[in-house]
Amino acid sequence: MTSVTTGKDTQTTDEALDFAAPKADELAALLVGHSRPPRPSALSASLTFGWRAMLKIKHVPEQLFDVTAFPIMMVLMFTYLFGGALAGSVSEYIQFLLPGILVLSVVMITMYTGMSVNTDIEKGVFDRFRTLPIWRPAPMVGYLLGDVVRYLIASAVMLTVGMIIGFRPEGGPAGVLLGVALLLVFSFSFSWIWTMFGLLLRSEKSVTGVSMMVIFPLTFLSSVFVLPVTMPGWLQAFVNNNPVTHLADGVRELMAGGRPGADIAWTLGWSALFVLVFGWFTMRLYNRK
Repeated sequence: MTSVTTGKDTQTTDEALDFAAPKADELAALLVGHSRPPRPSALSASLTFGWRAMLKIKHVPEQLFDVTAFPIMMVLMFTYLFGGALAGSVSEYIQFLLPGILVLSVVMITMYTGMSVNTDIEKGVFDRFRTLPIWRPAPMVGYLLGDVVRYLIASAVMLTVGMIIGFRPEGGPAGVLLGVALLLVFSFSFSWIWTMFGLLLRSEKSVTGVSMMVIFPLTFLSSVFVLPVTMPGWLQAFVNNNPVTHLADGVRELMAGGRPGADIAWTLGWSALFVLVFGWFTMRLYNRK
């Protein structure tokens, strides 16, 4: 039996082990003596992950460039590039263009959701999320909720720049708010496409490339810049059924003080379809990946 000497006191190794080892009844009391903490609700878990997305911006503020510098560049570039050629006047064209360019910019920003998801997958963060006792879609919904704040920032920046260079919405503040609300609903739903690609593709570059192939036809082949009646008949068939066209027309009419019931209905219908189809594919991939 080995002895352990500390000063004047001598204790055996067995005695030291007996002193350090907890008893079985003590362990049982620790495990079952307290009630289990309540499981977080779906809303609470989603908001927590949304806050996590916002904290990323705090630590990497360069992420705000795409919702600040990019929208400003888009407004100024297309207004002064096309204003004189298409409408004969920048002040007249900005009334038509700004709601459309607002839609184009925010819809293009949605693709960064898929890039964020793919980055976290590569880092192994999602392996930890899957072990947590939370509502399973909460991490995905959190990403989208965090991005809604980014869409709000982009909208505020673009509307401010538009007002400075001459945009005057006839619908007033109420029309502007309704138009932005419609845009946010569509963008939240549209982002589920990119969460699916973020889970499906292997790298961030692949997500970016596929996203561009989808976004560019949808945004540029729409009523963002010009009315569809000026296009060839075969192209009008695509543009008139493009979800971005319905969104741009709806936002434009709301900001002008109109009531575009048909465009709002189409936009909400497309939004519901995106959530049902791509949300289901996203969660299926998330559970199996």
